[in-house]
Amino acid sequence: MKRMIVFCMFFFCSTMVLTAASPRTVKYRQIRQKIEQLENMVKDKDAELLHTPENPVEGCLHTVVTCFKKGIQKLQPRRSQENAEFTKAIRIVSKFTYRDPGEQCESTCESYEKKTPKEFLKGFANLIQ
Repeated sequence: MKRMIVFCMFFFCSTMVLTAASPRTVKYRQIRQKIEQLENMVKDKDAELLHTPENPVEGCLHTVVTCFKKGIQKLQPRRSQENAEFTKAIRIVSKFTYRDPGEQCESTCESYEKKTPKEFLKGFANLIQ
């Protein structure tokens, strides 16, 4: 009987460990949620158009992430009342990193098409997904 209880406890604990999300997955999910919040708070009319990377090549992901991080800093809140929440979301999204420098990319941030801030954020969300 004791062996059966120990086995059941071991089985339960091991399934809990297997179903828990990895810290990286949780971090990406949090950043994606903040990007979605920014889409609702960002100034889209009369705003600066931003270089928006699309369909990045595998070796150029580091350059693409750098482009998005530079663009994030140029975003502006739609209303001044949202400024504190907007700043917090920008700070969290800016922490996104991609560690593999990969190859030297031929494309630069300026080579990508300029789009509105909302389209820029959608492109960033697609990259994280």
